[in-house]
Parts: sequence; C-alpha cells; structure tokens
Amino acid sequence: MLNNSQTPQSIFDDLFVLELANNHWGQVDRGLKIIRDFAEVVRRNQVRAALKLQFRDVPSFIHKAHRTRDDVRYIKKTAATELSWSDLGKLVQAVRDEGMIPMATPFDEASVDKCVEFDLPFIKIASSDIRDRALLRKIADAGRPVIASSGGSTLRDLDHLVAFFGEKGVPFALNHCVSIYPSQDDELELNQIDFLRARYPDTTIGFSTHEMTDWSNSMLIAYAKGARTFERHIDIDHDGVAVSPYCTLPHQADEWFKAFHKARAMCGAPANAKREPPGKEVEYLDQLVRGVYFKRDLPAGHVLTDGDVYFSVPLVHGQISVREFEGGEVLRNAVVHDHPVGIRELDCHYAENLELRRIIDTRGVPAGSAEARKRAAS
Repeated sequence: MLNNSQTPQSIFDDLFVLELANNHWGQVDRGLKIIRDFAEVVRRNQVRAALKLQFRDVPSFIHKAHRTRDDVRYIKKTAATELSWSDLGKLVQAVRDEGMIPMATPFDEASVDKCVEFDLPFIKIASSDIRDRALLRKIADAGRPVIASSGGSTLRDLDHLVAFFGEKGVPFALNHCVSIYPSQDDELELNQIDFLRARYPDTTIGFSTHEMTDWSNSMLIAYAKGARTFERHIDIDHDGVAVSPYCTLPHQADEWFKAFHKARAMCGAPANAKREPPGKEVEYLDQLVRGVYFKRDLPAGHVLTDGDVYFSVPLVHGQISVREFEGGEVLRNAVVHDHPVGIRELDCHYAENLELRRIIDTRGVPAGSAEARKRAAS
C-alpha cells in the first residue's frame, strides 16, 4: 500500500480524514451527495483526503433484547441509520471514484473483516474503543495502517496503545482528541499535541476536533505544534436534515483546507533540520556585513595581524569579511592602504577552499572603480 516515496509513518502526513459517520442517515443517495460535495472541495484545494464511514454489524452489535429501545440514543441512532453491506460498498466505491481514500471506523470484529474485504487503506479506532482488547487485536491482525483518537483516555491507555501497535509492526498515528460534542475553543487543549509528540516521538500525532466556532485558528496552531493528520465530522445542509453543531459543511471545509495551506507555508522547513536560507535573504544580510580593509601599505610576504586591518561596510565582491579574517594570513603581493582585502591576495588555509572563494566572489556589492576608491580615501 506504500508507494516508493513513503515510509510507514509518512503515509499519515498531511492526511485529512473527513468523518461522514452516519450522516447518510441510512440513505445511499444522501451519502453519495455528501461524498460528491466534499470531493469537489478537496479537489479545489488539492489536499489529500480520506472519507471515513462507520461500520457496524448491526444485528450482532446491538443485543437482540435491546434493538427496539428508543430511550438509548446510541442504539436508536445506530438502528435508524443502518445500511446494508452492499450499500456501504457503493459508498466506498464512490469515494474511490471521486479520487479520495476510502476509510472506516469498525466497531466490531465482523466490521474489521469488511474493512479488509473492501480493501480500505486505513482503519480508524474511535476514542471509545482504545481499550477494547478484542477489537484492537482484530484490527492489528488486519495489518492496515491505523489512526486512533485519544478522547477520554488515561496516560496508561495511550502508552499501551502505542506500544501494542509498535510491537505488532503496524503503522500507527495518534490523534489528540477531546470527546466533547461540540467543543468550545477553551476546551480544545491543543498543548496536548506537544505532550504527545514528546512522549511518542516515533508516532505521527494528529488532531481530531469537534469544535463548533472556528475552522482556521485551531488549524494554524495545531499544524505549528506538529500535528500532521487532521479529522472533522462532515455533513451537508440538505433536505431539511438538522446539522449537528460539531459537523463541518463544505464551505467550512474549504476554509479549513485553506488554513492548512497557510499554516504549512508559514511554518516552512521541517522542524528536525536547519532550514536553508533563500538567496534573497543571504544577499540582504551580506550587505550589512563589514569587509576587511588594509590600514596601511604592506609588502608581499607580510603576515597580517589585527593592527594591519580595519573593518567597514560595504563588503565588496571578492573581499573577505569579519567572518573569515583570523590574523596570520600571508600576503601574496604588496598592497596599499584602504584597499579591500581580497581572498586571492592571501596565502592561508581558507583561501584554498574553492566553494568559499565562489561565495566570496559574488557576495556583497560591486567594488566600484579604482578611481572612485582613491578619491574617497584622499
């Protein structure tokens, strides 16, 4: 499932998980419209997105003595939104046809088998199931990359979860998640991204959110903190069906994706390596660096000391700067006062560095004419 440029962990990088959940409400046509509407936004923003369904083998998932209960919201909604495996297969194929990645959260062992049957590239573990040992073992045996959410967890839960999938050799990502539906801004706990990255340095950390007021700021902060996979519930305002406040509509997803592109551009180079300054930055700073000038006339063979030179701007092409001058350099030829100390006039270890000479030849500003320098010195 990995291409030649991917590692087991990099497959999670910059992956958006769009959680359709049961917002199809048991209607294939509604599910297909959600898929199409969000696929358009995904294509427009050129992001890598997985559209995620929820899989339950409803006849066995709900105990037969409780299937008709209306007083338990979870049971009532699960029964009301049930789709056949054939219909779920149609939604999976539609996701593929629209150029997105099909994905699912299986809530029971039979549903894990369906994830394999449908050849889903990723499996998600809901926050409620991170301690479900039977389900975890079944998911690990499926051998698919796994993303888990951490809502309501203890530290012991997370340590066990990360260690378990590590021992199984299954690519694994962990989402910081607050399972409050919906979440207010002051309930997001984004500093937990820092904590998770420090505690599990070999695990991709993501951010799964149920917030209701913002689709930009939390993305900017989460990305800057190092979150690299992102998840939100999605829905459409269609046919008079009420949209939950924690769900994201297509125009809000558009804002979310744009915030991601802005965050990535602003954060720039990876945090595990020193960035390479662009040429325009180097050129600007070189104009602020002092060049080395001869204080007096000196003969060939003279060994330079601090007393033989002074430092002034500008730094001109071919001239050494205060960055290179050490003292002890030997003059190849006689020189005159106020003349810039050129790299080719010196016999020293750094004068033989061809790469440094190339840089010195082109940095700073043009030297100007000899007559102009002579007038300025008189």
